[in-house]
Amino acid sequence: MTDLHEEYGDDAAVAAAGALAGADVVRALYGRPLDRVDKGAGDFATAADVEAERAVVAVIRAARPDDAVLGEEGGRQGAAGAARQWLVDPLCGTLNYAVGTMLVAVNVALRGGAAAVADPFGGEVFLTDGKTAWVRHEGSGDAPLTPSPATGLVDLNLDPPFPGAPRFRGADLLAHPGFATRFRPRVVSTTLAPAWVAAGRRAAYVTDGGDLRDSVHFAAGIALCRAAGCVVTGLDGAPLEQTDGGLVAAADEETHRALMAMIRG
Repeated sequence: MTDLHEEYGDDAAVAAAGALAGADVVRALYGRPLDRVDKGAGDFATAADVEAERAVVAVIRAARPDDAVLGEEGGRQGAAGAARQWLVDPLCGTLNYAVGTMLVAVNVALRGGAAAVADPFGGEVFLTDGKTAWVRHEGSGDAPLTPSPATGLVDLNLDPPFPGAPRFRGADLLAHPGFATRFRPRVVSTTLAPAWVAAGRRAAYVTDGGDLRDSVHFAAGIALCRAAGCVVTGLDGAPLEQTDGGLVAAADEETHRALMAMIRG
C-alpha cells in the first residue's frame, strides 16, 4: 500500500492507495481478451472493472472497516447507517479501455472529504484531502494542482443519455459561434478530464447530468477541482448544492462566465 506524507491526512492516503490498487489491476489486464457484462443501452463492464473495484474495496475495507462503500459494479456494501461512505468508479472510460485506448481513470472519493483519481497509464495520481489538491508523479515528488485557462481546451462529455435536452446539448455548445473563437474542444470520454482542469491542462470541463456530487463517476473530480480553486457549478450557474443538474468546472471566473453565456444563449 502506498504511503503519502502524513500532513496530507489519513483519508487522502487511503483514497490514493485504493486508486493505485485499482490502477495496478487495470494495467495488468490491459490488452487481454476480457469478458463483458452488458448493462444495456450500449453500456458494459469488463472483468477489469470488476477486478479493479475489488482491489479498491479491499484497501478501503482494510483501512476503514466501519465505512460504507458505493461501487459502480458492486453497489452498496457495508453498514447501511454508516456515517461515512466511499464512492468508487474502478475504471472510468471502459469503452476506451476495451478498444485499446489508454484514456481511463480510477476514481475513489470519500463523500464530502478526501479523493483520488489515478491515471493507470500516465503514472500519476491526483489527490485532495478536501482542502488542498496535488498530483504525485510516479518516481518523483508531489506538486500542487494549479488551474489555468491558458490551454483554451474545453473537454465536453458527449456520451448519451442527454437528460438536459433540449435545454442543453453539448453538441449545441460546440456549434455556438463564440465557442471556436475562444476555445478548442476535446472529448476524452473519461473523468480524467476534471482532474486535468484542476491541473491546468484543460480550461474547463462541461457535462450534462443530474446531481453529480455523489456520483461514483464525478465525485472525485469535483472534489479535486473545488480543492484546487476551480469555479464549479451546475449548467445553470448555481452551486452544485442548488443546481438543476450538470457540471461546469472552469479554471477561473472569466472562463466560467464565457461558457455560461454560451450555454444560456
